[in-house]
Amino acid sequence: MDIKRKSVNKMHGIVIGSSTGGFYALKKIITSLPKGFSLPIMIAQHISPNSDNFMAKYFDGLSLVTVKEADEKEPILPGVVYIAPPNYHLLIEEDFTLTLSTEEKRNYARPSVDVLFESAAYAFGPKLIGVVLTGANNDGAKGLLAIKNFGGTTIVQNPKEAEAYVMPQAALETANPDFVLSLDEITKKLIELENLFRGESSNQ
Repeated sequence: MDIKRKSVNKMHGIVIGSSTGGFYALKKIITSLPKGFSLPIMIAQHISPNSDNFMAKYFDGLSLVTVKEADEKEPILPGVVYIAPPNYHLLIEEDFTLTLSTEEKRNYARPSVDVLFESAAYAFGPKLIGVVLTGANNDGAKGLLAIKNFGGTTIVQNPKEAEAYVMPQAALETANPDFVLSLDEITKKLIELENLFRGESSNQ
């Protein structure tokens, strides 16, 4: 078995979805992750089709983890943050590679949070953490439910503190998530889970 594939199999993955207000929320979470954070993170942020890759480059310059725009057929590596390119859906294949798609929009969005979450749920199964952040529509609610149905861990930003409450509120009502947290609490929970999963992997 390929070493990189084996290392991902032994680890969990994280998917994050956000829309209105997501830039600030993602910045707060990603830039708070410690050096050596070992879980791969895949992100679908609603963004203008005409945008460039500024967000990935900006976050990478501020973070202790590697942040990049996702590429077609790219292998998922531990500790890397992948952001869906503008106007592309981001999907995760069963062999833990990334796929970009220009199929029709879901929930008026491309990239769609639901598309990312549903493909990730199938690929990672119970070894997945799904996070829904601020946003102004219901994208991500069905995807978070899929993650829960596959045995994954589900987290939603507290709608009361979100810049746009609709997206986390929809996820809260649809998926009954395991945790409803502030941004600071989400970062702490991800680090806590990463430490837990790292311990589980070392014992395998």
